[in-house]
Amino acid sequence: MSDNYVEKPLKIDRRPLWRVLADRTRRYQILAVVFVILAILFALEPPEGLSTAGHRALILFAGCTFLWISGIIPLAVTSLLAMAAIPLMGILERRQTFALFGNEALFFILGAFILAAAMTSSGLSARLARSMLVRFGKTPTRLALTVFLLSAFLSFAMSEHAVAAMMFTVVAAIVRSLDLPPSGSRYGKLLFMSIGWGCVIGGIATFLGGARAPLAVGMLRESTGLDFTFWEWTAAALPIVLPLMLVGFVFLHWVFPKDIASVEKGIQFLSRQRLEMGRITIQEKIVAAIMVLTLAGWIFLGRELGLASIAIVATAALFVFNVVTWKAIEEYVNWGVILMYGGAITLAAALDRSGAAQWIADQGLSGLSDSPFLVISVMAMLSLVLTECISNAAVIAILMPIGMSLEATMGIDPRLMTLAIALPSGLAFCLPMGTPANAIVFSSGFLKVREMILPGLVVQVFAMILFLATARFVWPLMGLGI
Repeated sequence: MSDNYVEKPLKIDRRPLWRVLADRTRRYQILAVVFVILAILFALEPPEGLSTAGHRALILFAGCTFLWISGIIPLAVTSLLAMAAIPLMGILERRQTFALFGNEALFFILGAFILAAAMTSSGLSARLARSMLVRFGKTPTRLALTVFLLSAFLSFAMSEHAVAAMMFTVVAAIVRSLDLPPSGSRYGKLLFMSIGWGCVIGGIATFLGGARAPLAVGMLRESTGLDFTFWEWTAAALPIVLPLMLVGFVFLHWVFPKDIASVEKGIQFLSRQRLEMGRITIQEKIVAAIMVLTLAGWIFLGRELGLASIAIVATAALFVFNVVTWKAIEEYVNWGVILMYGGAITLAAALDRSGAAQWIADQGLSGLSDSPFLVISVMAMLSLVLTECISNAAVIAILMPIGMSLEATMGIDPRLMTLAIALPSGLAFCLPMGTPANAIVFSSGFLKVREMILPGLVVQVFAMILFLATARFVWPLMGLGI
């Protein structure tokens, strides 16, 4: 037979059949073991002080936590399974369970995603990025600083992973035009890390940088009836965000000092791209106007009209003015994330209403009842550590039910606990899997994992110190005392 017919040599697996089957069915074996363990726990009597519904809610919570952390099945599917299991296990009634999915936070998240998709699909965000870089990035240091600040400030108004994806395209073009080698260019590393850290830091400043903040506030509202306005959340976050932005870039510039003298070729390339885009279109102007009016509405009328209502009206306006198509929206909005958040809110409510969350708090944190500040610190540290390993939405879903139950036992303001969990959950600096922004930056090929971990650990220590100082001295001035 001719070699043309054999593209790859045939490989024969000589392992015993049982080992081959074991390898190929490992996923199903794990799921079967988890199911058996949960079934055994379900058959046991509830511990003292825990109701039957609370016992079942806790078992379901443990199973979902394992699936969220392991990633054996998608996060959204885990959340949907939790919603189906809650009424089947007798934790809450069907009507009550599925009504929780329609939480206001979910529709705010959906509206924010669609607005960000409109900015991306219309080309407005890319035009803004190129214009700012050409105008302010005349030298290597100024270009890197502009990338960093632009990534951060765009993440104030758009999902951080959308900003990272858009900025990655622009910066990758600059890097190619400068002929920077992936293997040894410190300046290339600085540019890509500036995207990642800018997005991470800016992403916690408002409700729009990521869905974790609206998710946490939705759980807060569902559990206690308390709330945050758009401005209240931003005012609480800025004392952490602004110093982190300053220290973050200075530290990055020290870790990855520039090794080129000029970025003129990169600026010329961006200038040509701007000319090719032509003048700003009517569609882009309309999207910009709708975005500005929406932000103003969230800041000044959010409490009276509701953040979700404003977001839905804004998304409707996009279609009324025909500046975006539903097909374009479908390409940019992650519908699985929406399902995941809806299920997480429902599971958290089930833990709260069944008494399971209160029981967990009593068992795990009872020894710290004399030190509320230490409890705040522990919850913030848990959030910061977990977010490097699992989705920040899963971190919120795991910790928020426990945090909300501490009001009754320790008198901790639930709004303060919401900040203590939600803000650190967004500060994933170390690992590519910590946040989509890190993964996008790592895909450039310029960075090794250790080059992300070591600087990330340093800035996380600073972020934690900054958080604790803000919680102790700044938030009490805003009525958020411990």
